[in-house]
Amino acid sequence: MSGHARAVPVLMYHHISTSPGMITVSPEHFAEQMAYVASAGYKTVGAAELAAFLHGEDLPAKSLVITFDDGYLDNWVHAHPVLLKHGLKALCFLVSSWPGLGEVRDNTSSAAKEALPPLLNHHDGDLAIQAGHIDDVILRWSEIDAMRQAGTFEFHSHTHSHVRWDQVTQSGIEKRERLQQDLHDARATLATRLGSVSDHLCWPQGYYDDDYREVAREAGFSHFYTCHVGTNAQSSAAKHADEHSINRLEVRDRPASWLASRLWVHSRPAISKAYLKIKR
Repeated sequence: MSGHARAVPVLMYHHISTSPGMITVSPEHFAEQMAYVASAGYKTVGAAELAAFLHGEDLPAKSLVITFDDGYLDNWVHAHPVLLKHGLKALCFLVSSWPGLGEVRDNTSSAAKEALPPLLNHHDGDLAIQAGHIDDVILRWSEIDAMRQAGTFEFHSHTHSHVRWDQVTQSGIEKRERLQQDLHDARATLATRLGSVSDHLCWPQGYYDDDYREVAREAGFSHFYTCHVGTNAQSSAAKHADEHSINRLEVRDRPASWLASRLWVHSRPAISKAYLKIKR
């Protein structure tokens, strides 16, 4: 496959962890997957490059985007060193009220296995966040700064609170007001902490409706990352000329051969569409 990309697969990760559970890839499989991505000649692109592609600019064939949701500590402990080793980069969608203060903790490039911080599985991590023990689960701002400086991660918005306002409000008006404030707080926090904030937003739990989209557009977002399975081609239609919903592929805890087959399929729009039709 040579020339320009016809479609850009966007991979979705959450945890890279030794604690098995939901939405978790083992460090061994992640290392194997990223070694394949690098050796096969894939180019990992950032949010601005993906946006430019969706607006009609060319990207090299074998371009892909790697994303992580929520900003878990294990992204620093296990994912960052692997991305750094291979010269790859990823996008992390950060819940901006969650990161805390403190020094950078150890990761696999700086410490032996027994010195690494303990990592909770997804279920126990959710409980810890609800109990206020967020630092046990989530990145610190110092680690976020280190990842940015190393070029392994960009950070974008996953809202400020990760709350599903459609589930906890009493009316459509209240839902819109609470979401509006949430997105305002997210943009303000990221602008303060990172120096800038992009127009890329990942929906919590992949949920959105017309109200969500309208409020998000008014808040300054125009690239929306979903949990819809598929690839992303320049011909993808959008309701609004400057708005794009971005499909993603949830990466499983499988060997590199599994990922290789998915990247082959979803780099080709027609084959991707036919494959997903058969799967459904």
